[in-house]
Amino acid sequence: MFAHHGRPLPAPNEARANGCFQNFADYDWKNEETILGSAIAAWFPDLNTLCLPPAVPELVHYITGLLALADWLGSDQTAFAFIADFDAEYWTKAQDHARAHVDAIGPGLRPDALAGGADWALISDHPNPRPAQSALAQVSLNAPLVILEAETGAGKTEAALWHFVRHLEAGNVEALYFAVPTRAAARQLHSRVTDALRRMFRLREEPVLAVPGQIVAGHAQGRPLPDFKVLWDDGPATHRWAAEHATRYLAARIAVGTIDQAMLAGLQVKHAHLRGSALARALLVMDEVHASDAWMTDIQKSTLDAHLALGGHALLMSATLGAAARCRWTDAPLPDPDAAAATAYPAIWLGRDLLPVAPDPAAEKRVTVRPHRGWSGTEAAQLALDAARQGAKVLVIRNTVDRARETWAACAEAAPELVMSVDGQPSLHHSRFAAEDRARLDTCVEQVLGKGSAEAGVIVVGTQTLEQSLDISADLLITDLCPMDVLLQRIGRLHRHAGAAHPPGFDTATCIVLVPEQGLAPLTRKAENGLGVFENAAQISGVYIDVCVLQATLDQITANPLWSIPAMNRHLVEAATHPQLLDRIAEREGWQTHRGRMTGKGYAERLAARHVVLDRTSPLAPFPAMRRSAPGWGPTVCSSGSPMAPVALLAPRSAGWPFPRSGLTGWTPTRWNC
Repeated sequence: MFAHHGRPLPAPNEARANGCFQNFADYDWKNEETILGSAIAAWFPDLNTLCLPPAVPELVHYITGLLALADWLGSDQTAFAFIADFDAEYWTKAQDHARAHVDAIGPGLRPDALAGGADWALISDHPNPRPAQSALAQVSLNAPLVILEAETGAGKTEAALWHFVRHLEAGNVEALYFAVPTRAAARQLHSRVTDALRRMFRLREEPVLAVPGQIVAGHAQGRPLPDFKVLWDDGPATHRWAAEHATRYLAARIAVGTIDQAMLAGLQVKHAHLRGSALARALLVMDEVHASDAWMTDIQKSTLDAHLALGGHALLMSATLGAAARCRWTDAPLPDPDAAAATAYPAIWLGRDLLPVAPDPAAEKRVTVRPHRGWSGTEAAQLALDAARQGAKVLVIRNTVDRARETWAACAEAAPELVMSVDGQPSLHHSRFAAEDRARLDTCVEQVLGKGSAEAGVIVVGTQTLEQSLDISADLLITDLCPMDVLLQRIGRLHRHAGAAHPPGFDTATCIVLVPEQGLAPLTRKAENGLGVFENAAQISGVYIDVCVLQATLDQITANPLWSIPAMNRHLVEAATHPQLLDRIAEREGWQTHRGRMTGKGYAERLAARHVVLDRTSPLAPFPAMRRSAPGWGPTVCSSGSPMAPVALLAPRSAGWPFPRSGLTGWTPTRWNC
């Protein structure tokens, strides 16, 4: 009861109450407390005879979040009008209002909401699913954690939606949270999911866009008004309640958003319990799980473990998940490099158990990959111009905005008619544009590189914003050197659309990787073009900081000029990410000091994560004092404070999970109420 505003508080006592409350001439708080206490005794006559639930920390943390969620619902004056004078009959009236309000919001989906059986036809109008999709559809629904490894373009999004409706049909979940690394990826995926849901449900389902600052449900847009109200562009909509505030995103039936929204359920921050309890009834899908650093991964792992401990289900997906990263998710021992490279790909993991997936013959792609010594904007532009003049669609991805601008300027000066344009003006693509302009740029990129685009030479220049989410296909990729997993993601933009015509000389997908002329050794001392460590004594930071990983990637480019994708994916990823192989590169190049700094950074990030995660296996306690600090953000480690008061459930205990058979409905999983 004393955590309903989002943070646990110390257990109440008379001394603390006297310090917090004051009597006024027309208000005696002790008298009002007596009136309320008498009302509670009348409203809950069995209160003194109820048994407290077992002191299971996970249960207490869950109830804390459910209580905070109930407080948000009960504070909505559109459903509960303010009453100035105390009403002894209020509880009876409030229950009716609460039922109506919860019904109007529609907190959970039921199997009968589906437009048909949970088969492939419900997901797509394509005649047959792809191998990875079919394989995931055969996985037992009793597996709480599933990891899908499949190449870019394998249809993992549709596979995840199919996995969701199978769980929904079985009554295992009532909601979906689809988490991706970036805001741009979330917007693109949200649009795709919105369209997909039209065929999946009998009535219109509007997925919430869980991106802070956005108020979006389906294709509807909302605008914030005073007094915490929202004006929707198509009229009032109580069922969009979860979309109207970032704290409530995870209470949506279906939401697509950034991974940080799920991480906030696992940190010692305000409303973490609300987010975690709302998430408990959902299938948690985490895409691109290879993309996080050690700090983020450990927080995500803690959030995932808490979700699974409540009986939840999760699906993790990646095209380039190395053994070291995968073993952190599954708590498995790390295999040696040879065993890791020999592991089947594509693959599905049920915890530590491997289920090989049949390769998709239609997905096989041969890519010519070659390094180019020199990475100035002028050199990159000349390579792009030469290809575009031969009719090729050229995608240029630079590691930094500055290099992207240099490359774009050189292209636009030499041949503006070959550069992607917006409103007749040559344009480039990066993350510093306003949201409205970014949306227009996304549309333009898909117009010149998407399905059905004109067969003519064109150059699109940008940064990492072009490497995922957009449905684009190029003949030639010119990219800065980057870690192998990122490089494979970028290569996924080549020859992506089956059956598309390619100009002479570009029948085979081609990737040119720009590398510094002087080699990579200087990057261990000073960063350049997004590679190496920034000069900052306070912390180790940068874009792609591990030079051993970069050297391992370059070694594979030099040794293997022709890549077969996805057949070589496992070999390429392990060669550039396995810790033992990176140690060998450090020894070969004399970079042991740099390697030690990278290893130490990983240990430090994991230790830092351990101090800020919300441990739901420990008793409820006040959060540490919050402050902002120079190196980062988050709670400062300090004493946990006083113990919390016990939490009582105002209903008899039931078998299994100690939840009542009625009463706790809506945001509690159905499986707990049967």
